[in-house]
Amino acid sequence: MIFGRTKLELKVGIFVFIGLIIFVFFILFIGGFKTWSSGYTINFNFNFINGVKTGAPVRFAGVDAGEVKKVYIEYLPEENRTNIRLQAWLRSNIKVPVDSRVLINTLGLLGEKYIEILPGNNYADCLQNNGNLSGIDPLPMDKVLKTAQDIMSNVNDSLNKIRNKEGTLGKLIYDDTIYNELEALVADVRRNPWKLFIKTKEKK
Repeated sequence: MIFGRTKLELKVGIFVFIGLIIFVFFILFIGGFKTWSSGYTINFNFNFINGVKTGAPVRFAGVDAGEVKKVYIEYLPEENRTNIRLQAWLRSNIKVPVDSRVLINTLGLLGEKYIEILPGNNYADCLQNNGNLSGIDPLPMDKVLKTAQDIMSNVNDSLNKIRNKEGTLGKLIYDDTIYNELEALVADVRRNPWKLFIKTKEKK
């Protein structure tokens, strides 16, 4: 009886062990085997990151290359400003030239924020582990809305001027005088095309 119980416990233990192995393998597979792959760390510095979070994707020339591991807020007394440092992990086969540009993009209109690296041309000088690269700050949404409002306001002002027959375009559309003069000029040229070849005498 004791032997049978021991045999049953052994089977259960083996079953649980195999289950744990499968579970760990599944987790590593979902995570892209990042635990086993080699890579290095790079820092991106911004003044404004527009909601980028830990785990955000990092793309190099549009290809997934890593992810943001940590977000740091630092005060730089020598520059009297706040710096946002994104510590990112990149795969070891990704070589980032020092003259590359770093942007914050969005998947879709209101989708997930991610880091986009636009590779430079100086592959003779690439960033090493824990290297730094300054990013281009995205526009805050309030500035985008303000710019859109200013554009709409300018368009409305232009349309109002046209409706009020103001400006060259407004007069051309609503004032018959300019239209009649152009029509008369075209008719005259058709009747007397030789006038196009007359050279106007220069005044002394």
